Amino acid sequence: MEKKQGYYAGTEVAGRWWWPYTKAPFFARGNGEYWYDEQSFCFRRYLTQNPLAIPFRCVSEVQVGRWHAGRWAWGAPMVKLIWEHDGRSLSSGFVLSRSEPQTWQVIEEIERRLSLSPV
Repeated sequence: MEKKQGYYAGTEVAGRWWWPYTKAPFFARGNGEYWYDEQSFCFRRYLTQNPLAIPFRCVSEVQVGRWHAGRWAWGAPMVKLIWEHDGRSLSSGFVLSRSEPQTWQVIEEIERRLSLSPV
């Protein structure tokens, strides 16, 4: 997949916006580029070398909201990947497009890949 621009709003632990997941590379929010393949969703913030990667086998749900981790995206849809890592329930939020129809297209593709991912 080609890389597209987006925004990473952060990762919450156990659904609590005031409890951020601070392990590298998940601690810093910001603009960057995202892509996904058959195994994972990846996001690389600008001015960094290493992307954050969320394996689809760890994702249990995809949600959509208007804010995440205490951040609001000026009305743009915020895609939230609910996943497990190191025994913790995590929720990572991304703005993948300012357009709602485009966001739903990406969500449908992610959900398709989730259904294909081995558990």
